[in-house]
Amino acid sequence: MVKIQEFQQIINDLIEKQDFAKSPTELYEPICYVMSQEGKRLRPLLTLLACDLFDGDIQQALYPAMAIEVFHNFTLVHDDIMDNAPLRRGKETVYKKWNSNIAILAGDTMFAMAYQYAVKTDPGLIPDILGVFSQAAIEVCEGQQLDMNFENTEKVTIDDYLNMIRLKTAVLLGASLKIGAIAAKADPESVKDIYQFGIHLGIAFQLKDDLLDVFGNEEKFGKKSGGDIVANKKTYLYLKARELADQLQLNELSILYKSQPEDPKEKIIKVKQLFNDLGIEACVSNVMEEYYEKSLEFLDAVNADKDKKAALRTFAEQLYHRVH
Repeated sequence: MVKIQEFQQIINDLIEKQDFAKSPTELYEPICYVMSQEGKRLRPLLTLLACDLFDGDIQQALYPAMAIEVFHNFTLVHDDIMDNAPLRRGKETVYKKWNSNIAILAGDTMFAMAYQYAVKTDPGLIPDILGVFSQAAIEVCEGQQLDMNFENTEKVTIDDYLNMIRLKTAVLLGASLKIGAIAAKADPESVKDIYQFGIHLGIAFQLKDDLLDVFGNEEKFGKKSGGDIVANKKTYLYLKARELADQLQLNELSILYKSQPEDPKEKIIKVKQLFNDLGIEACVSNVMEEYYEKSLEFLDAVNADKDKKAALRTFAEQLYHRVH
């Protein structure tokens, strides 16, 4: 726990030292706005924890960790435009506060900035770090495209959905850990295992997000409750409900997910009631637990000090047991 807090402070201090307030103001003010928000900084934290796990020099992982945080925030800026999301972390999203054109350009700039940070490390590490970073960036975009494809595709399976969230969400957690391990010059097998730890934890993390979107506390979660329902997103909850529903429930669910009411409150209430009737919260929790336990198996397989692995285990537990 002490190590986690120490690394979080290092990351926050580094972000505060960055001069994002450049010219033209219209471009950089939104970047300042995004980067100054108190996010969880999960991904850069994972990079530093992984580097420390293999007794690496944290300084070699610090700016690549910063690159991951800037890249992650870039994806959120663009995702919010595509999702028409008005809130992020309890605050107005960039496109809502300014406009879509500014949000697109600010996001593009952040993407370029991320690469500038990624190469601030030992020159010998740069090719491997950029290889992992670039592959993750491509896969995140692939995941986003699949997510958008699902909006207009009727036949989406649970396996399709799990693959989409692996790409869109889990890959970046895995890459964060892998880059930290590369910075520490860990052995190849451990690099693979720590990556899979991140992948499985990332899938569990996204399933938790799906649950919180429907069953979570809006103030604690920082997003509008029921946003996925309003957007007719084919989440694991929806797909499992279709699998378990009888014909009457299936018809009702289909009608609700094709509707676009001006006031979505009643729609959210009805869909949530269907989910409750079908025991969807428990179903998702069970699958989430499977991925979480599998992630810990990969962590256990890593060739590293047990006490240092305990810090990553603590991190995983905190992520998994987030309250509604």
